[in-house]
Amino acid sequence: MTAGLVMDLASIIALAYGLYYRRHHRRDLLFAYVALNVGIFAVVSLLLVQRVDVAVGFGLFGVLSIIRLRSSEITQQEIAYYFIAIVLGLVNGIAGPLTALLLDGVLLAVMYAADHPALLGRTRHQVITLDVVHSDPDLLRVDLESRLRAHVLHCVVTQIDYVRDTTVVDVRYVAPPQRAGVR
Repeated sequence: MTAGLVMDLASIIALAYGLYYRRHHRRDLLFAYVALNVGIFAVVSLLLVQRVDVAVGFGLFGVLSIIRLRSSEITQQEIAYYFIAIVLGLVNGIAGPLTALLLDGVLLAVMYAADHPALLGRTRHQVITLDVVHSDPDLLRVDLESRLRAHVLHCVVTQIDYVRDTTVVDVRYVAPPQRAGVR
């Protein structure tokens, strides 16, 4: 159990501090990932040591499944980090040291690569409220590209208000490359 705890702490620190925080800079979720991971590890370790009914184990994971992640807005990307934090806690709580080490390495490597800024790093998603209603989808696209100074990949009108003359659009676009020295 001690080896599992050490590997779990090392893996969640690598995930939360080494990958997530350095790329996304949200302290609130950093804490949530670490707390969730250590909590999962503790529960799994306890279930393996303490003789309990299977129903108790399913009940605990049922409680975890109803925890709502709506306290603040989080992205699908951040939900993926939640999932990996849970899986790391499970792996390190259940698996033997070699298996856990291998799976930790695979999970962290996948997250490193999948969330790397060089991989699709210029693709953006934004919900935009425009001060105009466009009846022509092509004019809408031209307006969005002009305002964003970017190539629009996909846009969906989610709301039109003819009284206030506004349009809410969900836009996916490719940001222009940044110039050297500009952040």
